[in-house]
Amino acid sequence: MRIQNTYNKISGKYFERKSGMVMTIREQLELREVEYLSPFATLSSKSKGREREEEQCDVRPVFQRDRDRILHCKAFRRMKQKTQVFLQPKGDHYRTRLTHTLEVSQNARTIAKALRLNEDLVEAIALGHDLGHTPFGHAGERALNEVCPKGFKHNEQSVRVVECLEKQGQGLNLTWEVRDGILNHKTSGKPSTLEGQIVRLSDKIAYINHDIDDAIRGGILKQENIPKEYLDILGETTGMRLNTMIHNVIINSMDKPYITMSKEIERATAGLRKFMFEHVYLNPAAKSEETKAIEMVKNLYQYYIDHMDKLPEKYLQRIDEGKSTKEQNVCDFIAGMTDSYAVKMFQEFFIPESWKN
Repeated sequence: MRIQNTYNKISGKYFERKSGMVMTIREQLELREVEYLSPFATLSSKSKGREREEEQCDVRPVFQRDRDRILHCKAFRRMKQKTQVFLQPKGDHYRTRLTHTLEVSQNARTIAKALRLNEDLVEAIALGHDLGHTPFGHAGERALNEVCPKGFKHNEQSVRVVECLEKQGQGLNLTWEVRDGILNHKTSGKPSTLEGQIVRLSDKIAYINHDIDDAIRGGILKQENIPKEYLDILGETTGMRLNTMIHNVIINSMDKPYITMSKEIERATAGLRKFMFEHVYLNPAAKSEETKAIEMVKNLYQYYIDHMDKLPEKYLQRIDEGKSTKEQNVCDFIAGMTDSYAVKMFQEFFIPESWKN
């Protein structure tokens, strides 16, 4: 029997009519997941749900809805002005925290689609995994970790952003699976879903390769500097390495309850990552501005601790309501800054007016 989709003007919902059944588009999509996705996939209809119950959308399954919420939130837009690796690079083609996020998302979606896992869940986790990153990349993260009494980890801050900072303190009320994937995306993390495992690995695949590209562009690294033992296995170019790594993940994870690489590719990837830490991430030439950035963040933290009245009213209100401590509030505010806004605030508080021109 032919399936007919109709729109009910009174309820404002779309329906599928087949053999007397009435289904919303969301229910149709959930049914297709059951019929098509791998037995190891996380089904939208089986989500552990949200902290606050909501009426279901008639068109979008829960993970697609989460993806949309992340895409439209303010923290996502700010990532376009946050450092990935290189502080204030001279050129338009270096990665930012936002472009890194998009590359992670694309890698992860490719793998998820091939393995018949939940692409909506993968995309939501990928787009949200770095929402809590500080200005000035990991330099800013280290600075806040040193001065905040409870420490600072960007993955935990990303969860804090979606749970209680976005939407004027209401949070995005995302599903448990998306929040779990965001929290556990670091190398040391243990995501509960295969979709979260895909993002965790795709993050590493993305930053190793695009950071090599940026390091060569910035003159920090030369192609001939990269150990040939890794290039022979993974590929000479960024495209070749991405192709090798992503194909390898797909082939070795097919019809398995976990996401993995072959031992050979895993060792080469780990070796290349170690090489990048030694020659780029910790290279004084690449990180020459980091000391300044770290001191800037530390000074901003202490200034706001001493001048709480300089924080926006909504932050002060959270203290009055007992929802946050003074130190946590300052940490939240600074972590949410873009690079340019942090510099602007530092200049306003610490640079004499006569020196600014």
